Amino acid sequence: MKPIKIFHNPRCGTSRNTLALIRNSGVEPVVIEYLKTPPTRNELKQLISDMGGTVRDVLRQKETLYKELGLDAPHWTDEQLLDFIGEHPILLQRPIVVTALGTRLCRPSEAVLDILPQPQTGTFTKEDGERVIDEKGQRVKAAE
Repeated sequence: MKPIKIFHNPRCGTSRNTLALIRNSGVEPVVIEYLKTPPTRNELKQLISDMGGTVRDVLRQKETLYKELGLDAPHWTDEQLLDFIGEHPILLQRPIVVTALGTRLCRPSEAVLDILPQPQTGTFTKEDGERVIDEKGQRVKAAE
């Protein structure tokens, strides 16, 4: 079976919750702390392609540097935006998870459930107290 990979930032709650959901499925993923070991330009292009997204989809718009560099301006090309991410990996939105079932930017963290090959093994509650998985390993429906 293809190993699960997570491009992870341990300082990010969403990333920590996503990692915990992967582990709750009984799998220990390959954890890539992308601030220490950023994906290469080609790897990043492949991840974006596999997600069916665009470079702008993986830009962290809440990052101060995003605003300082004016990256919301429409004149930046994908190649230029990739240059910025390569120079400043903090601009990469996280977490990105790769499994045999697909590649996804997992925001919110429970988006990872759609691409995990193994079911959840038990209850799971996010760091903020939101219950996501019940005692039977089933996804809890969001309150209407």
